[in-house]
Parts: sequence; structure tokens; C-alpha cells
Amino acid sequence: MSDAAQQYIDDMATSRGYVLDYHKVMAKHDFDVLQAANGVVKAAYLEQRTLDRKTKELIFIVTLTVMRASKGHIQSHIRVALDLGLSPREILEAIEISLPEAGIVAFQAGVEAWREVTGADGIEPTVTVHEGGSGSEA
Repeated sequence: MSDAAQQYIDDMATSRGYVLDYHKVMAKHDFDVLQAANGVVKAAYLEQRTLDRKTKELIFIVTLTVMRASKGHIQSHIRVALDLGLSPREILEAIEISLPEAGIVAFQAGVEAWREVTGADGIEPTVTVHEGGSGSEA
């Protein structure tokens, strides 16, 4: 691994607030492609343009939820959104937008990612009930 690749990963972590496993792998095994892919992300997401970073994070959270990205990927953007000052409620409301567009399964995955990051809990029934877990039932 080169010093340039290490510095690049460190810079990515600083500017984004996270790095994903594929970023780390690509830095070591195909640094040129990582730089090319990151150039698009930098232009569309990291550079200050018309949309502010908070808005971009909410868009990322919703699109990742709709696309059924990994929970960890969704959670990385939830954490950044919280770091930027968005409230857990604002993030939840963004995730709720996925429900009519992507359906209950995608929505539930987004809520579960949000719940784990924020530590949110629910109201337990006081009557006998079968546990539903976090399945896809409505």
C-alpha cells in the first residue's frame, strides 16, 4: 500500500465522516478506480453547491433505503446526519418518504438502521402477542 493511498483514505474519512469497506479495499487494490469513482461523489455530494450537506445526507438516507443498501451503509449516513445537527425525528421523517415509493420492506430496513443508531425504542403491548421481529409484515 502506498503512502498516497493511505493519505487518500484518511482524507476521505475526514471529508465524509466515514469510509466504507469497499473504499478501503479499492485504495489497496485499485487506487486509480477509487479516485475516479470518488471524483464523481466529491462533485455531487461533498462539494458545496446549491444543496447544503444536511439536505444531501437526507437524500442519501432515503435513496439508500429505497435501494435496500446494507444497513451499515445507511447507518453511516444517519451518523453523519446526526453529526451535522439533524434531529433523529428529521431523519425518521426522511426515511418515511420511502414507504409509499419502495414499500414496507425497504421502509422497515431503514427504520431498523435508524433505530439502532439513535437507540430508539418502542411501546410494548401489554397483551399476549406473537413476536413479529423486524419482518416484512405490515
